Amino acid sequence: MIKPSALPRYNRVLLKLGGEGLAGKATFGIDPDVVNDIALDIIAVKSKYNTQFAIVVGGGNIIRGDAASKRGMDRVTADYMGMLGTVINALALQDALENRGQPTRVQTAISMHQIAEPYIRRRAVRHLEKGRVVILAAGSGNPYFSTDTTAALRAVEIEAQVVLKATKVDGVYDADPVTNPKAKRFARLDYLDLINKDLRVMDHTAVTLCRENNIPIIVFDLAHGGNLEGVVAGKQIGTLVGPPPA
Repeated sequence: MIKPSALPRYNRVLLKLGGEGLAGKATFGIDPDVVNDIALDIIAVKSKYNTQFAIVVGGGNIIRGDAASKRGMDRVTADYMGMLGTVINALALQDALENRGQPTRVQTAISMHQIAEPYIRRRAVRHLEKGRVVILAAGSGNPYFSTDTTAALRAVEIEAQVVLKATKVDGVYDADPVTNPKAKRFARLDYLDLINKDLRVMDHTAVTLCRENNIPIIVFDLAHGGNLEGVVAGKQIGTLVGPPPA
């Protein structure tokens, strides 16, 4: 297992990218400029610190299985469609990274050999050790499980030191900061706070997996310049979710 060092604080990270973040200001699809900006941030941090990046992408910019099921679609079918949406996003991110010289591998939980490798834990770890960015798509391959849960599961499997949850806001708040200007941002929370306060940053299964395996979660705004580097370097950015201080 990789041990943390002083700089960077995290040498192997699991970055969770929501699909909505890839759409930019739009409500649907992929904004190539946004994807390129994300790729540049990842490459800059990787070049400076040699950080190992595994990335789990969501598919909410294309279809959300739970939302589609509430409108009459079979839930299992809708969830599989959502998994395929994550593959589209993964290929877009792979393209942006490799166009800038960063070796990348896409691994999927659903077999589709023409465009990606199957997810194999030992192979994923080997890619990371060789300096490749590994993009993990198609969720866990199972309906009813979110990509947040996939992020937590994969983080445990590859022995990542932290889950970096990229959002459109700068941390976890006690209310929606978009609609409530008096919303309070938390600098630090215990895992159980997310569950007991029903803060809905990640689903309960994902939080429980991280709690049981002592993997911290950092919720931060990826779009703010320098935040990804700052988080990897151990700066106090966003909200840290973890065990209570000793």
